[in-house]
Amino acid sequence: MSKTQVLVVDDEPQILRALRINLSVRGYDVVTAATGAAALRAAAEHKPDVVILDLGLPDISGAEVLAGLRGWSTVPVIVLSARSDSADKVDALDAGADDYVTKPFGMEEFLARLRAAVRRSAAGAPPDEPVVVTESFTVDLAAKKVIRSGAEVHLTPTEWGLLEMLVRNRGKLITREELLREVWGPSYAKETHYLRVYLAQLRRKLEDDPSRPRHLVTESGMGYRFEV
Repeated sequence: MSKTQVLVVDDEPQILRALRINLSVRGYDVVTAATGAAALRAAAEHKPDVVILDLGLPDISGAEVLAGLRGWSTVPVIVLSARSDSADKVDALDAGADDYVTKPFGMEEFLARLRAAVRRSAAGAPPDEPVVVTESFTVDLAAKKVIRSGAEVHLTPTEWGLLEMLVRNRGKLITREELLREVWGPSYAKETHYLRVYLAQLRRKLEDDPSRPRHLVTESGMGYRFEV
């Protein structure tokens, strides 16, 4: 079985070295790049399974690298950045990043996020697959129905809109602003309390333990993720 290949893009030699060592000893095949141009060349040549991307690069920005990747690839991209401002996170996620880790970071949390990205990449399920089955409920995107314990669950149009967007992007972190714009409209992009109310309602209807959701997951301060 071939190793999972990770492309690490960062202009800090100590970060590259630390990640190369930590990933290599855990069985990953690691390719590194210190500039945006080198990153795009390496991605085209090696076709990595996951990309770890710093935003602050010396030649072109990480956002430009991300845009270049998304022009031809759906490879999971984890942004690794010293920028902790929520606007930077939102911009990166809106541009197509799958996750965002702020420096300095704990290696164990980072590795957990990497494993999650690898699993999503390996699963390879098309986002428009009509029926999505979890341990607790089944979502039929074509019929616009949710079945739990053999019975259809009644959802309001707003609840369905939220669930549908999360399910169609399953495994991917969706920002609060993105959800609000999509479900309520552009003028509601800052009304985050709407999301808290409606996500709580969805969890009560769908999760086995609403206080500890397994499928409708909150990423604190950033957004939400649907996990099968």
